[in-house]
Amino acid sequence: MSSIANAGAARIVQEIAATIVENKAWLSEIDGKIGDGDHGINMAKGFGRASDRIDPAGTLTDAMQTLSDVLMSEIGGSMGPLYGMMFSDMADSLGTAERIDASGFGAMLRAGLDGVQDIGAAKPGDKTLLDALVPAVTTFEEQTAAGASFADALAAMRKAADAGRDSTLDMVAKIGRSARLGDRSRGVLDAGASSCALILAGFAKGIASRLESA
Repeated sequence: MSSIANAGAARIVQEIAATIVENKAWLSEIDGKIGDGDHGINMAKGFGRASDRIDPAGTLTDAMQTLSDVLMSEIGGSMGPLYGMMFSDMADSLGTAERIDASGFGAMLRAGLDGVQDIGAAKPGDKTLLDALVPAVTTFEEQTAAGASFADALAAMRKAADAGRDSTLDMVAKIGRSARLGDRSRGVLDAGASSCALILAGFAKGIASRLESA
């Protein structure tokens, strides 16, 4: 069975943070078309600060908790609490596990999704990060239940997240400031779904590159 060591996997969060920082302008450009235009700025600030405080030799658990703490307390907008709760619940799910296999990662994903849904009123189809997160989590669970390898399930998760992000292009926003635009919010990707797809792609890439067979 393939898995990765929890210790040293903190680098995955730092790699995700680097991707968010690299895409700061794009995320803010998307957000600026139907929102406040600060999504990329806030995300890059939070992820960048967290990355600087993470010990690269540390565990994925500790890295996600550090990221959660920064997002909850140091960035503005609605996404800080949402992503902060997601990463906190992911860290709690992973806990002190020495190794992370497909089952543990799947439970971690589900805990993060549950955390986001517990504090928000959004549902799939509302043009939010859930439109990337829900299909990604569901796909990963379906793939592992069907006997797919950890690597193949990660690849399918990433593909589902990207498809979910792209599906927001034709959606009308029903939550947040962009909801006031009604049909005028159609034709633009959702910034939250876009950043979520980047995060999930980072997990997929980071874990797949570290997989070891037991």
